[in-house]
Amino acid sequence: MFGRRRREEFPAGAEEVEPVEQVPARESGPWDSGEPYPERERVDLGGMHLPVDPGFEVQLNLAGEQIVGAVIMVDESALQVHAFAAPKRNGIWDEVRDELAGGVKSAGGTTEEREGPFGVELAAKVPADGVAQPVRYIGVDGPRWFLRAVISGRAALDAEAAATLESVIRDIVVVRGDEPMAPKEAIGLRLPPEARQAMEQQAAEGHVPDLNPFKRGPEIAEIR
Repeated sequence: MFGRRRREEFPAGAEEVEPVEQVPARESGPWDSGEPYPERERVDLGGMHLPVDPGFEVQLNLAGEQIVGAVIMVDESALQVHAFAAPKRNGIWDEVRDELAGGVKSAGGTTEEREGPFGVELAAKVPADGVAQPVRYIGVDGPRWFLRAVISGRAALDAEAAATLESVIRDIVVVRGDEPMAPKEAIGLRLPPEARQAMEQQAAEGHVPDLNPFKRGPEIAEIR
């Protein structure tokens, strides 16, 4: 992966080649953990490394006791992201998009396919408390994984607000792993190491652990 050759391969007197820094083959992600990607601050959730910036609040989606997704909230906007296993040779976004459109329609909402920064996406109006809420469904097919992103709130209509959340999607790193998984099976996530350590320490001291252990930076909370 690097430009340095083993010392014994160099003729006598030859200079060794300095390591060559890996650079991404693509301009932006979402990234697969097995490819080179730009370094930046990310929350390590195990199956997903989530970019964070000051002012972000990060919440976790749970199915039972398993963490299956995350939500980034900033200002009046929200980005929900889930990663799923996918077949090796073909993507599933076309199929998932049809399922999402059917679900929105059955709930009394409407959908329209549009071309977005990540390809075809679904612009929807979803009924909530008697009001049609705008929502953007974005899908990205990766190598043996699929990332679903849902943008709601102000960013669903405001391009400037959307740009902040779209940049988050571009810098997500998905860690698929090598274990066999059925297509559309959620890639499990976990609390970041620092959050888990803080919770364990609180429990050991007899305090009720909260899921907001960070004093600075992103806030981790739990939603079911």
